[in-house]
Amino acid sequence: MSPLTILLVGSGGREHALAWKIAASPLTRRLVMAPGNPGMAKLGETRPIKATDTPALVALAREIAADLVVIGPEAAVDAGLGDALAEADIPCFGPTAAAGRLESSKAFTKAFADRHGLPTGAYRVCEDAESAKAALDGFSPPYVIKADGLASGKGVVIAETRAEATAAIDDAFGGRFGAAGARVVIEEFLQGEIGSCFALCDGTHSMIFGSAQDHKRAFDGETGPNTGGMGTYSPAPVFTPELVDQVRTRLAEPTFAGVAAEGAPYRGVLFVELMATSEGPKLVEFNVRFGDPECQVLMLRLESDLVPYLLACAIGRLAELPPPRWRPQSAVCVVMAAEGYPDSPVAGSIIRGAEQDFGPDVVVFHAGTARDEDGVLRAAGGRVLNVCALGATLKDAQDKAYAAAARIDCPGGFYRRDIGWRALGR
Repeated sequence: MSPLTILLVGSGGREHALAWKIAASPLTRRLVMAPGNPGMAKLGETRPIKATDTPALVALAREIAADLVVIGPEAAVDAGLGDALAEADIPCFGPTAAAGRLESSKAFTKAFADRHGLPTGAYRVCEDAESAKAALDGFSPPYVIKADGLASGKGVVIAETRAEATAAIDDAFGGRFGAAGARVVIEEFLQGEIGSCFALCDGTHSMIFGSAQDHKRAFDGETGPNTGGMGTYSPAPVFTPELVDQVRTRLAEPTFAGVAAEGAPYRGVLFVELMATSEGPKLVEFNVRFGDPECQVLMLRLESDLVPYLLACAIGRLAELPPPRWRPQSAVCVVMAAEGYPDSPVAGSIIRGAEQDFGPDVVVFHAGTARDEDGVLRAAGGRVLNVCALGATLKDAQDKAYAAAARIDCPGGFYRRDIGWRALGR
């Protein structure tokens, strides 16, 4: 395979992790990132184009004669970047907007699950607050209230009481999640252990591509509001070979077959968030991109070259590749977030020490940072940094990640101190 010019779209921790892995590939001749971030800028070229500016991104892909475009965030999928690149005959790792409805609409996904026999919880789709509150009669606490559209991973509320559920419904229809909350899905609370499994597809063939377990709540002990994710670890003991095979046969493969049958063959990665129940895996939700921060631990553990898999998905040659090889070590990612995250993160604080050498087993990915005119690194988002580490055991990886985090000065920031608690408590 000849070396490639690759355009990577996005600017968060997930994209930094992908850039880190792509830049290390001998198959990468040139890496351009749009818009990128200060950490990504050290790995290649960055261009100040938003991930949702589809025409400008297609023009950039043409300008650099991109052999492959890799879509990082779901917003770019929803904006139709995959469709536009297909029209321009530019290979793309990332699904079309039609296939992307698996994430962009929770209501669509629930109906899709019904049509294709995917195991999932009971649900109701509600168009207004009054009907949503009435629908609560059909569920038992805790209540799961979801904004139908894209809400950056923060559109889910687990309400312990009827009053909390009613307040969450009022918040959604009151504009808390913008247009994403114009419709609400109320779901059955599934009992079990939650996890994240990933599968690649090239439109026809598919394969499982790793798993992880994340922590959604903002604070230690699974307390506080839901976030886009405060940390992850891999491998997770819940993902036994039997469970992974069940995810493949009951969720991933039927989904890929289903979207193809409905006219939207899937090319890219599918993130299956599931609950491991006594009856087997049940779908919690789909995401149409690598998880964030799940991607970070996957890239640390991935021993195989990532680029051949990305290209194979884009050009329909995944069947030619063997399953990926994974390092036996454990990986942990600790998210350092800005004060006020997830509701009102405070931006602008100076970050010191994030770019020092932490040793070969620690990598710090930038998630929400900016560099000012004087070269000073500042917080510029809700999730600011991802401190990641490899270790011989999960405890070893956890210790390394927290030791590195303690050496970073991020005023006003916070992070959970218990990433990996489920596995370590077994």
